[in-house]
Amino acid sequence: MSAERVRVLVLFAVREEAKHFQPPVEVDCRVVVSGIGKRNAEQAIFKALESFTPQLVLTCGFAGGLNPALAHGTIAYDADTHSQLTSEWAKAGATPAKYFCSDRIVVTPDEKHALRAQTGADAVEMESGVIRTICRERGIPSATVRVISDDANTALLMDFNQLAGADGNMNYLKLAAALAKSPSLVPKLMRFQRELDGCSRKLGATLQTLLSRLAR
Repeated sequence: MSAERVRVLVLFAVREEAKHFQPPVEVDCRVVVSGIGKRNAEQAIFKALESFTPQLVLTCGFAGGLNPALAHGTIAYDADTHSQLTSEWAKAGATPAKYFCSDRIVVTPDEKHALRAQTGADAVEMESGVIRTICRERGIPSATVRVISDDANTALLMDFNQLAGADGNMNYLKLAAALAKSPSLVPKLMRFQRELDGCSRKLGATLQTLLSRLAR
């Protein structure tokens, strides 16, 4: 191992995505939770780059499947060809994918199928596009590494776009009001949260494997 640790910036949109990620001690890793959406992601990476100069940026979290071949729980990545992890993705069990960065949460299978036809993308999320554009402008290698939390044929439990606050993040008062109106959703939401926790756990383990190999 070299005397200087590799510097990596890892961005997640929400804490639920990041909760099972423990950076390897061999890597100088900064973890940032940006908030949901392009505006929050842009602000977060600019702020992070003011005090940290990474050799690699990873934008991570949950993603919706657009390609039916990507099953729930699949780790899907898109990486710059010159990133330091070029030879490590397949070893870590990750699948290559094309991402579309959306302005809104894609809720239904019909929306997903239409977006797949329109863009040719394999998966959809809301932060990586702006993060990676900024990285390219600054000559920093980057990659999107996400776990498919809802596949192409699965509808989300609720239209979470209706529950967002002015800042783009989840408004929990709106969520509580929606659940009060439809209490039958409560056990379904709890099951959904358990599924997301499993996805977060798998993503965290994959990221730890990748970064441990990067440090060798």
